[in-house]
Amino acid sequence: MKKDTLTWELLAEFAGTCILILFGVGVVAQVVTGNGALGDHDSIAWAWGLGVTLGVYVSARISGAHLNPAVTVALAAFQGFSWKKVLPYSLAQTAGAFVAAIIVRFTYADLINAIDPGHTFKTQGIFSTLPGTHVTMTTAFFDQIVGTAILVFVIFALTNARNNPPLSNLGPLLVGLLVVAIGMAWGANAGYAINPARDFGPRLASWITGYSTAMKEPGGNYYFWLPIVAPIIGGLVGGGLFKLLIDRGIDAMEEAEPEAEAAGEPLPNE
Repeated sequence: MKKDTLTWELLAEFAGTCILILFGVGVVAQVVTGNGALGDHDSIAWAWGLGVTLGVYVSARISGAHLNPAVTVALAAFQGFSWKKVLPYSLAQTAGAFVAAIIVRFTYADLINAIDPGHTFKTQGIFSTLPGTHVTMTTAFFDQIVGTAILVFVIFALTNARNNPPLSNLGPLLVGLLVVAIGMAWGANAGYAINPARDFGPRLASWITGYSTAMKEPGGNYYFWLPIVAPIIGGLVGGGLFKLLIDRGIDAMEEAEPEAEAAGEPLPNE
């Protein structure tokens, strides 16, 4: 009988997401508390991308390294991943993000208290995303759909065995570079959460450790739900577009290839 591996898969998702957040939230904490002397936007984008790469390498063999509920839902919708595992995977990912954020929160507590003793919006962005200045909730919502759609679309392309994916074990590196690119191109409107676990886990960690406004944005509106709902929609959009534009095209090419080979073969009496 095949042994149940779900527990190990969940532990791998927990560990991989924890590694991701240790680097991602850690670099934002360093930049914010260092007042720009210890990094900038580019270092944040690179550290998030490298965090993704390292998190994927940690967990890919056991769980597939989703590290993101939006990716998990898209895989269930379009790639045959078990729907029964979607909620457990999502909870494990969120738990990993929460624990990592708690570690960052206490490790950087002295520096955070030095520049923001009241734990205000000045440092809240270390842990969770916020809409940019002059950006409406509607724009932030659409931004998260677009960013996550790009993420899932390209992940599907990079991991589809029929689509000439990266050879050897380079897939995680390219997924990390994808996140770097999204951060550099799609970070202005809403901070490119593109991952419900990445946002809500650290948001919850900051809320229980003194950030009373953690669930809101500076305008006073509840914001915590937006980086959860919009990325899931975006993941479904990206996965659906890959299925429509690329996956079906691969099917058509594979069906046509035998006919093309047969047309070039000599007839028996030639």
